[in-house]
Amino acid sequence: MVAESDSSYDELFHEVQRFSLVLRLVVLATMVTAIGLGYIAIIGAALPPPHIIGAVAVAIVPIAVTVLLLMAKLETIVRSDGLYVRLFPLHLRFRKFTAEQIQSHYARKYRPILEYGGWGIRYNFSGKGKAYNARGNLGVQLELSTGSKLLIGSQKPEELNQALDTIAVRHPLAEIRASGKGT
Repeated sequence: MVAESDSSYDELFHEVQRFSLVLRLVVLATMVTAIGLGYIAIIGAALPPPHIIGAVAVAIVPIAVTVLLLMAKLETIVRSDGLYVRLFPLHLRFRKFTAEQIQSHYARKYRPILEYGGWGIRYNFSGKGKAYNARGNLGVQLELSTGSKLLIGSQKPEELNQALDTIAVRHPLAEIRASGKGT
């Protein structure tokens, strides 16, 4: 299921979303505060050298989290051979969903905090499945051939839904599904 996107296929939709500026600034301010307080504690405690090295190592974690959040982006591409999604830098490669794997899809409004607990790669254990989202409250709900559900957050849900319609029509089983003979 994991594949690099191949530029030899027709691109029908492409969207790149970053987390909201407010969220990124809150995380940045929190991390800067944590690092500052840690630095003050190190100076005030006059720690011996081995402990200073440990304290500096601990400071690297908030810096790394901040850098990753500032770099993070949700990239969604629909090509003639399928849907590609990745939340960089957590996913270095795209996750590919073929038309055969997507049983149904529809644009919808959702409640990110109540339904999925926020933004990012989120799970809902009460039947709504998994979500890849970076901002807002709009997306496209997928129902996969495995029976699982996946919500892809999008600022252009109708365009994404139309692109998915296009690949479903191009799929060889589309006529069989439409006639009801494949079920």
